[in-house]
Amino acid sequence: MTSELDQEIRDKLLADPGAILADRDLMRALVDAREAEAGDNVIDIRGRAMEALETRLDRLEAQHESVIATAYDNQSGTAVVHRAVIGLLEAADLGEFIDSLQSEIAPLLRIETLRLVVEETPAISGLPEDVIVTPEGSIDQIIAAGRRAPRGDDIILRPAEPITKPAHARDVASEALLPLDLGAKRPKAMLLMGSADKSRFMPAHGTDLLRFFGQVFRLVLIMRLRA
Repeated sequence: MTSELDQEIRDKLLADPGAILADRDLMRALVDAREAEAGDNVIDIRGRAMEALETRLDRLEAQHESVIATAYDNQSGTAVVHRAVIGLLEAADLGEFIDSLQSEIAPLLRIETLRLVVEETPAISGLPEDVIVTPEGSIDQIIAAGRRAPRGDDIILRPAEPITKPAHARDVASEALLPLDLGAKRPKAMLLMGSADKSRFMPAHGTDLLRFFGQVFRLVLIMRLRA
């Protein structure tokens, strides 16, 4: 014996039957109830079609949310880098420029480490104390991090390596290495970034914003070295 619907609920459904169609869980319950009445030997094609459409809709919704999230992250990341670039340009001299990296620019970029690494050479001297000066040839070793093949001059995104640990301001989980070409008469240099977030710098990530920041940093640094 089937129970009757409450009159108030029945009146609401009759007044707005579209409410049932808009509720996916309710529609699924109705289809399941219909299949149960039909028995195991009967296949409800409409029910199977609904399941397929629901799966496709879920997939499309997930992709849509992913696209929106990626677009938002890109926009947010661009704004962060733009603010950091303005901070680089505001420095009055080389000393202020270098001092601002860890104290002002790193927090803008939401990272723990932002250090300039320069190979030691007679061609350059009088650098601020916060610049990390390393022996000649060491930057290639830092970039390679024990690998046999050199990684070239491209930006490196990777989990933090033991070889860079002394250079970081604190413990970090991932890092970015941006090689800097300061000119033929100047030593090799590199910008080191470090983050406590292990997913911040991953090899699969894009490097367009980091490349832009590195290019601006390089140009400003060259201007400060000439002053």
